[in-house]
Amino acid sequence: MPPADPPLPPQRPDVLRESLRSGGRVRFAEGSPDSFIDRRRAEELLDGLVSELGRLERVLLLPPDFTRFHSGAGELTSMLYARLADRATVEVLPALGTHAPMTPEAISTMFPGIPLDRFFVHEWRNGLSMLGEVPADFVSEASGGRVSYPIRCEIDSRIADGRWDRIFSIGQLVPHEVIGIAGHDKNVFVGAGGKDAIDRSHFLGAVCGMESIMGRAETPVRDVMSYMAKHLASHLPITHVLTVRTRDESGAMRTRGLFAGEGHACFSAGAPLAQASNLEFLDAPLKKVVVYLDPTEFHSTWLGNKAVYRTRMALADGGELLILAPGVARFGEDPGIDGLIRRYGYCGTPATLKAVADDAELAGSLSAAAHLIHGSSEGRFRIVYAPGKLSEREVLGVGYEYADLASALERYNPKQLRPGKNVLPDGEEIFFVENPALGLWALASQFAEG
Repeated sequence: MPPADPPLPPQRPDVLRESLRSGGRVRFAEGSPDSFIDRRRAEELLDGLVSELGRLERVLLLPPDFTRFHSGAGELTSMLYARLADRATVEVLPALGTHAPMTPEAISTMFPGIPLDRFFVHEWRNGLSMLGEVPADFVSEASGGRVSYPIRCEIDSRIADGRWDRIFSIGQLVPHEVIGIAGHDKNVFVGAGGKDAIDRSHFLGAVCGMESIMGRAETPVRDVMSYMAKHLASHLPITHVLTVRTRDESGAMRTRGLFAGEGHACFSAGAPLAQASNLEFLDAPLKKVVVYLDPTEFHSTWLGNKAVYRTRMALADGGELLILAPGVARFGEDPGIDGLIRRYGYCGTPATLKAVADDAELAGSLSAAAHLIHGSSEGRFRIVYAPGKLSEREVLGVGYEYADLASALERYNPKQLRPGKNVLPDGEEIFFVENPALGLWALASQFAEG
């Protein structure tokens, strides 16, 4: 196992990263921080893309699940289906990763117009095809020696064995705690990947340190995903369709950018816009942050701890993070991981690494170990959960503080707060985040270099 507190990994030499990123093609790249790409313009871009790709008889659509409802990927998926269904066999495989399968209601809400019988469920522990392996020496180099294990590249057999004319991987470029910026290859190799890739990539990101990864385009986990794409899956006809989204002043979601293409090129084109649009820089650390978790979107701390990930860089030492979580009813998305979270709690990196060394079950579920690291403040600030469907005893049992939801909502009413700084009638100053999945909050000084 790696030491508890090794130095941050050095950046991989540019020449090596360039070899992973070379090739590919941008089909379209449009947007800016002030752009508004409406449905009509999106349809024009997709019309051009479908026409350019030529005759398609078997097509797989690979969008995110309902936890990325605000990504705009659902609407794009429905648009693509409408353009292809009369000429091709089209199937849809939501990239669930470890998440619970989508309900029929969620599918109908996120993907209007697509029949339910066109959807299939990805199972991250079963129904996989092995494409190869990322060598241990590559992972060691990417991580600066923090970990040295191979990573199996297994993906859903429906992707690997479907003999598709085209696979559309649809998603959002947005800051992410594991890979730096979500979307693109992660959608394929983690969202529709197998247990080994999910476990080991997440643990790789955790031990390399979230603060050195979040919001950055070049990261150790991105290196691993790029290796898989270039060396193990280049035979798959994957076209990425990527959004960059923000809220406008009225609170409505707006598409600021749309990008499409093959290989790494479209990610390189879109990542700078995601950084410009979804990173909110602050001049000074925040003493108190209040985050609201929409109950239709967040049902577990596995998902809801984006409240921790996306604000921890902005929180002051000794500060407080209050999480209003009316829909949170469990810790993990499946019973096994839920049990491990309850057993070990969010107790920081050293305690988690020791638990991995001592417990074969946790060592066999490294994505759970990574989540425990990600969900801790490392003792820097208080994390207070106000859940709708977990007891005080359960919350205290995993290392968080507890607040009564009704009382917390009365004092911090999400409908009355505005995003950013607020001053309550009694003078208390807070920083409010209405949806942590939409961005990253950090100090400008943390991104001054690199």
